[in-house]
Amino acid sequence: MSSKEKHTQFIKEEAKRLGFLSCGISKAQFLEEEAPRLEAWLKNGMHGEMAYMENHFDKRLDPTKLVEGSKSVISLLLNYYPSETQRADSYKISKYAYGTDYHFVIKDKLKDLLASIQEEIGDVHGRAFVDSAPVLDKAWAARSGLGWIGKHSNLLSKQVGSFFFVAELIIDLELDYDTPVTDHCGTCTACIDACPTQAIVQPYVVDGSKCISYLTIELKDQIPSDFSNQMDDWMFGCDVCQDVCPWNRFSKAHSEPLFQPKPELLSKSKKDWEEITEEVFQKLFRKSAMKRTKYSGLKRNLDFLKDC
Repeated sequence: MSSKEKHTQFIKEEAKRLGFLSCGISKAQFLEEEAPRLEAWLKNGMHGEMAYMENHFDKRLDPTKLVEGSKSVISLLLNYYPSETQRADSYKISKYAYGTDYHFVIKDKLKDLLASIQEEIGDVHGRAFVDSAPVLDKAWAARSGLGWIGKHSNLLSKQVGSFFFVAELIIDLELDYDTPVTDHCGTCTACIDACPTQAIVQPYVVDGSKCISYLTIELKDQIPSDFSNQMDDWMFGCDVCQDVCPWNRFSKAHSEPLFQPKPELLSKSKKDWEEITEEVFQKLFRKSAMKRTKYSGLKRNLDFLKDC
C-alpha cells in the first residue's frame, strides 16, 4: 500500500471514530462547473440581503486561494436527524437547531481530526471550515462522492438522505481522491411541489430571498406581507423540502449527545412560544444556532405567524 493510500485510509477511519457519518476527499482545485452557476445566482439577486455571498468570489471557487499550498479537500458529513420532534400543535424549528450549535460541535471534531493527522503523518497544515468561510460545502461534498445535489439544492445520499451537516478540512497533503456519484432525483418533484413559498424556482435552483430559512433567520427587516399564510408555521428555518424527499425515509437518528434537544423545546405549544420572554429565550438557547436570529428576530417571526 502506498503512503498516499495509507494516509487516505487513516483519515477516513479517524473521521468515523470521531462520529462523522461519512468522509470523501477531492483534489483542491478551481470549481469550474460551479463558477457560472454562482455568478448567475448572484446576478439574479437570489441571495437577497446576504451581501456576504458576493464577497470573495474567487476564494469561494478555488480553495488554493483560501488555504495556501492546499492539495486536498476532505469533506465530512455529520448526522443531525433527531429521534423525537416537536409536538404537532407548535410553531416549528428546523431540526438542525434542536441542540447545541453545530458550529461548536463540528469545529471541535475537525480540530481533533487535524491533530490526529499531524500526529500520525507529521508536518501537515490545514484549516477547518463549518459554513463560516467562503467555501461551497455542498459542491465539494458532491465532488467527493458523498452524494449528489438534489433539486432542492441540498446534498442527498441514497444511504442516509439529507439531514446532515457538511464540513471541510482543507490540507496541504496529497491523498487518493474519490469520484462523484450520479444524480438519483429522477423525475421526482416532491420538494418543488411542497415548498410553501415556491422558492425552488426550477430544479436545482433556489431563490434564497423566498426561502423560509432566509426569511426567518437571515432577513433583518420585516418579513414582506406577500408571504402571509405561506410560512407553514415555521419560526426558525424550514425542513419542508427535506421532509417530503423520498430519500429521507432512510434517515436514522443521530447519536451525538450535544444535538439532543432540551425537553422543554419539544413540549412547547404555540401559546408557550407566543409568550416566551427574553430570559427564557436566553436560557433555552444558550449555545444554540437559534441565537442567530436573536430574541427580537424570533418575536418578529412569531408576530408575523400569529397575524397570518
